[in-house]
Amino acid sequence: MNEILSGKVAVAGIGATEFSKDSGRTEMRLAVEACLAALNDAGIEPAEVDGMCTFTMDHNPEMDVHRLIGGRDMTFFSRIDYGGGGACAPVMQAAMAIASGAANVVLCYRAMNERSWYRFGAGTPLANASTAPTFIAANHYAWYLPAALSTPASFVAMAARVYMEKYGVTSEDFGRVSVAARDFAATNPKAFFHGKPITLDDHQASRFVAEPLHLLDCCQESDGAVALVITSLERARRLRNKPAVVRAAAQASAQGQHRLTSFYRKDLAQLPEMGLIAKQLYAQSGLGPRDFQSAILYDHFTPYVLEQLEEFGFCGRGEAKDFVRSGQHASGGALPINPNGGQLGEAYIHGMNGIAEAVRQIRGSACNQISGIENVLVTAGSGVPTSGIILGRD
Repeated sequence: MNEILSGKVAVAGIGATEFSKDSGRTEMRLAVEACLAALNDAGIEPAEVDGMCTFTMDHNPEMDVHRLIGGRDMTFFSRIDYGGGGACAPVMQAAMAIASGAANVVLCYRAMNERSWYRFGAGTPLANASTAPTFIAANHYAWYLPAALSTPASFVAMAARVYMEKYGVTSEDFGRVSVAARDFAATNPKAFFHGKPITLDDHQASRFVAEPLHLLDCCQESDGAVALVITSLERARRLRNKPAVVRAAAQASAQGQHRLTSFYRKDLAQLPEMGLIAKQLYAQSGLGPRDFQSAILYDHFTPYVLEQLEEFGFCGRGEAKDFVRSGQHASGGALPINPNGGQLGEAYIHGMNGIAEAVRQIRGSACNQISGIENVLVTAGSGVPTSGIILGRD
């Protein structure tokens, strides 16, 4: 992978709609808007797009999006499963397609009205098994889902409690992740929570969703879309904006994996699939924990941000609580995390908005720009089969 992919491909364009709780338009229109914005950002004509990649959960067929943006011929298309765990995988798939010659310009997109059309965090597919894929997923869950656990928050709450008891982590430690995210979002005009910071007291006073998780430990449900243009680094160098070079990309599923409910592992206080991502990314890129000036860590739930810090070696096992207590993850810290506000503060677009933020950081155009950026780590959803990328300066 290192010789084939690393340093050969780049993100050349990024585009997004506004982030809201009621977009007032279809998911298809959101997808088209974001894709056209990304192409305009790159300076590439729609007719040049010959590849499309998205999530299995996206409701917009690649062929339809391709046709509506003005595409012509398409030689590559793929979809990634496991929800947020696939966040970085479309970039990896696109990069492999370009490096192998299967495509020249690939659009990665994710569009969702997950607040106004449906409540994304409402629960398992068991309640609505009318379609074939959903019916299959419902049967899958039925075999091993513990009684009374029916939502993503409840799944994570069980693992979070184990993590707390094993390492002396407190709810306030989780809150420090949320406070830092909202602090960044407050100064990001594109964030849904722009101008709305919170305090640790606010976090502690927010209602429990699934104890020990407070409401402010949980990401948003958002309407919006994000798109990325992936092409060769050679081509990207001639385009409108500075390229964000793909230094490494990986997918991983570890032993005992069961989507977001890997309850039958020996240790629920670790994220072995994310550890496997770290091992691959570091091997491909030749980089290590000290080589990053910022990180975009998937923050669907705050406990998993702490555990990711440990899996990537930014601190030792059980020491993430000390990392956040000292403010190293916040503005002005050694490793600012999610300077766009993340999914807690900006929007939850299945992590795609985090990749766009990494590109802005590499370009030097972010609203909360981190100084001296050379490399940015980006991760996808934790607790599920997952993915990750490293983007760097050319």
